[in-house]
Amino acid sequence: MAEPYILVLYQSNYGTTKQLAYQIAQGVTQTGMAVKIRTVPSVAAETTEIKPAIPEEGDLYCSADDLKDCVGLAMGSPTYFGNMSASLKYFLDNTVTVWMAGNLQNKPACVFTSTGSMHGGQETTLMSMMLPLLHHGMMMIGLPYSEPALNRTNRGGTPYGVTHVSGATHDHPMSEDEKLLAVAQGKRLAEVAKKLL
Repeated sequence: MAEPYILVLYQSNYGTTKQLAYQIAQGVTQTGMAVKIRTVPSVAAETTEIKPAIPEEGDLYCSADDLKDCVGLAMGSPTYFGNMSASLKYFLDNTVTVWMAGNLQNKPACVFTSTGSMHGGQETTLMSMMLPLLHHGMMMIGLPYSEPALNRTNRGGTPYGVTHVSGATHDHPMSEDEKLLAVAQGKRLAEVAKKLL
C-alpha cells in the first residue's frame, strides 16, 4: 500500500497562492506525513491549443488519482470577484467520477486564498471552495481562534481558512502571521487525517 499523503492543490497566477500552498505543505511535513503539491492547468474562454500533460515548469498538474488517493486535501485559489478561479472550478467540475465512487468521503479538507485587497472577497472565496468539497463528502477543517496569530493578524487569516492580502500589484509579502497560520492549517489538517486513518 502506498504511503498516505495530504494533497495540497492550488491555482496561482502571480505566485501568492502558491506561497500559501508551500507554507501549508510545510505544516503537513512537520507532522511526519507525506505531501503532494499539485496545480491545475489554466483555462480560457476560447481554447486554441491543448496544454501539455506535464507543465514545462513548476508543479505537476493534479490527476484524478492524486485526488482520489489522498487522505486529506488542502485546496487554494486566488479570489476572482469573491469566488475561486475558473481554472480550479473547471478542474472540480470534472471530478464527477471521483464523486460517484465516493473516493473523498469522510476525508478532511481545508481551503485557502489570496486577494489583491483586504475586502476582496476572501471569505466568500473560501466558502465557494468548500461547497464542492462538501458535495464530495469531505469534512471541513478550519482555523480555531486558539491560534494566537488569528487574533493578531491584520492582513489575512480567517476561521474558514488562511488568507493572504497580496496588494493590487501583488507585491505585498506574506506577513509572519499569515505564514504561521498557513503552517498551522497544514499541521492541523495532517493531524486530523492521521486520526482518521
